[in-house]
Amino acid sequence: MLQNLLKDADLKSTRKRCLLLSILQEEDRPMTAAELLQKAKPIQRMNPSTVYRTLNALAQKGILTKTIRKDGKAYFAWETHHHHHRLICKICQRVIPVDSCPLKELEDDLEQKTGFHITGHTLEFSGICPQCRKKQMQSTKG
Repeated sequence: MLQNLLKDADLKSTRKRCLLLSILQEEDRPMTAAELLQKAKPIQRMNPSTVYRTLNALAQKGILTKTIRKDGKAYFAWETHHHHHRLICKICQRVIPVDSCPLKELEDDLEQKTGFHITGHTLEFSGICPQCRKKQMQSTKG
């Protein structure tokens, strides 16, 4: 499957590309290049520049999405050509997907007003997850 995906995007199917894609598929969450490198290292030797170059090439071909978050890091995830909504904990970095989409009306309105065909969007809320809030409250009590 991954080989066909790469071939359809006019990219060679290399072991490194397939490995990075399979890690993203297995983790099912946006990941930084550093996280991917750490996961890939025990399986295949790669240097950081190879990982960054590969991820950017996959994003340019529309296989992955690249999002720069408030922390300044680039996160890569599978491109589903849909919309992505997430809650991100500022402390533990847990990512919780949000399934509902309150932006459909806005999207339709923007398409109508601008003539722009919107193929997807990303919405991220940052905050503190319940587990981290509980830990914070416990540490302030003691």
